[in-house]
Amino acid sequence: MELRHYIIFAVSVILLQLFIHLFNRTLYWLLSGKIGHKTRRAIAIFNYLAANGIILLTVFRLQPMFRLSALILVFLLFAAFISIAAALIYRLLRNSVNRDKLNRTLRLAYLPALAGLLGLSVYNAYTPTVRHYQITLDKPLQPLRLGVASDLHLGTLFGARQLDRLAQIMHEENVDMILLPGDIMDDNTDAYLAQNMRPHLAQLSAPLGVYATLGNHDFFGHQQAIAHEIRRAGITLLMDQTLPVDNRIVLVGRNDDLLGDRPSTAQLLHGVDTRLPVFLLDHRPTEIALHAELPVDLQVSGHTHKGQIFPANLITSLMYRLDYGYAKIGNGHFFVTSGYGFWGIPLRLGSQSEVMIIDVKGTP
Repeated sequence: MELRHYIIFAVSVILLQLFIHLFNRTLYWLLSGKIGHKTRRAIAIFNYLAANGIILLTVFRLQPMFRLSALILVFLLFAAFISIAAALIYRLLRNSVNRDKLNRTLRLAYLPALAGLLGLSVYNAYTPTVRHYQITLDKPLQPLRLGVASDLHLGTLFGARQLDRLAQIMHEENVDMILLPGDIMDDNTDAYLAQNMRPHLAQLSAPLGVYATLGNHDFFGHQQAIAHEIRRAGITLLMDQTLPVDNRIVLVGRNDDLLGDRPSTAQLLHGVDTRLPVFLLDHRPTEIALHAELPVDLQVSGHTHKGQIFPANLITSLMYRLDYGYAKIGNGHFFVTSGYGFWGIPLRLGSQSEVMIIDVKGTP
């Protein structure tokens, strides 16, 4: 591993201990007067051993329990949010209301507040919002409406029903073209095939076609099977390829940069008629600064999930020039979506499942 990976791992372990400590203190508060010292010690030891054990077994791949590990981390994070909020409320109000009543009220409110935060996160994961953008290119182009959905992560927890909703959104928005910039599947096609998702994915249609590229989760050893299923659903898959569409635009689709030997965007543009508008699908928004210096008119990306769960969005904002939303850089228009699905567990806080609708027009 690189040095940064060791640093991230060390910081994560330290934060985990802090979260467990805060959770134990919260339990002592909630159960104050109902448990003795020995029980408190047993609870603390159990929580430390169970949480650290499950996560370490997953990290070192001795007994991978990724979703359970992620759920434990997020639960402890959400519990910490509620605990900190309760402590702040107590400090703000302790001199103006009866302290015993305030303490009792905060105890009673703790579990509903935690359940509400978890419920909101599930809602954000499964309830897509539609975000509209309008841009004007510096090239001639008849008005065109794009529908963009990235990071579907089709798998056990996200499948046919969500695909039906996506197809419905694209139909209701009357899009001319659909772009799917990567992470179509969640690592493999097992759940996709077991749940017979192909007819649901095939419902995605648009007058000028449906186009996709592969993301990092599509390249975890099952890329051939994933590519095969995407094409069987009637979707045009661009793997480091360019494609003129309707003599109006040129699409460029890049493989994820998990493949270190992929050609550069400049190489892919060699021989392309860049007098036409050039639309690029690139799963990760890592090379936006480079693409701003190329004849790329529009780029759509995903991957970041807008952090998926706060405060991870603060980290993604430091990692990428554009980690979410829209920016015009040079002559190029760049879009990064938070994704239509989710990664790992069906929870989103500070982000929401979304579809981007981009209305594009050209100069006269």
